[in-house]
Amino acid sequence: MSSYVIQAPVQPSLGVANSDQRFPIRRVFCVGRNYGAHAREMGSDPNREPPFFFTKPADAVVPASGAVPYPPATQDLHHEVELVVALGAGGTDVDPAKALELVWGYGVGLDLTRRDLQAVAKDSGRPWDMAKGFDASAPCSDLVPASRLGHPQDARIWLEVNGAVKQEGNLNEMIWPIPDVIASLSRLVTLAPGDLIYTGTPAGVAALKPGDQLRGGVDGVAEFALSIA
Repeated sequence: MSSYVIQAPVQPSLGVANSDQRFPIRRVFCVGRNYGAHAREMGSDPNREPPFFFTKPADAVVPASGAVPYPPATQDLHHEVELVVALGAGGTDVDPAKALELVWGYGVGLDLTRRDLQAVAKDSGRPWDMAKGFDASAPCSDLVPASRLGHPQDARIWLEVNGAVKQEGNLNEMIWPIPDVIASLSRLVTLAPGDLIYTGTPAGVAALKPGDQLRGGVDGVAEFALSIA
């Protein structure tokens, strides 16, 4: 057994719905601009762009419940509600027709974004890391096994802030459906069990402030409720 020179970090994990078991998180990949309306609101042409990806630290994933802290170094924190795919198997150069065989389950999460830092990074040609990968930037619901749920393809995805609907769309509006996302990502990295994929957000992203109450979900998959501390 290995002996470490400092205490080993706690394994990041997510709860499993109706179970006392947990899902260990290896890596977190996020798909950028995977809904046409959101791509347009961010100033892009969804008909011309292949899928692109960015990452968050595994320990940026926190339960989408209770109080989530408003992060430092921003005056413009934005919400982005997303279907989250949890992989139970891995592979490289995956055939889209077999991609769903890698999926262990699904959840619903938020890609929280320090939009002002992202704008500065874009204008400077610098990485987005500190705009996307900060502490508690990826709240997520408990995961639901695909063996129980199936593979959602046509379901409403939505987010309310203080009781008002801010984001609403349908999974069938994804530019790159889940099998294509998995296949594309597997041509860039070797996917592995424990990887999470945040699959993109519909239009309507907007700023949050401390005290805001959020509810979100994907119909038939999962819902969450949290506050911004």
